[in-house]
Amino acid sequence: MKELITLIAKSLVNQPDAVSITVTQEGDMEVYAIHVDPADMGKVIGKNGRIAKAIRAVAKAAAIKESKKISVTIV
Repeated sequence: MKELITLIAKSLVNQPDAVSITVTQEGDMEVYAIHVDPADMGKVIGKNGRIAKAIRAVAKAAAIKESKKISVTIV
């Protein structure tokens, strides 16, 4: 799951080396926090959060396949 989110985030930004993903466990849910360079924040969020919603949708679809509950945040 982490590899999928990393691949998506790195393909969106100008500085892919600055992308990092941290995973924490909150109860039965895994929380994935995407850290990007401040200059690339708008590219990951998108207009009205459309790209962020799309990233979350793809990640949640992959998580359902693995019977997991996840949350994706952009820090």
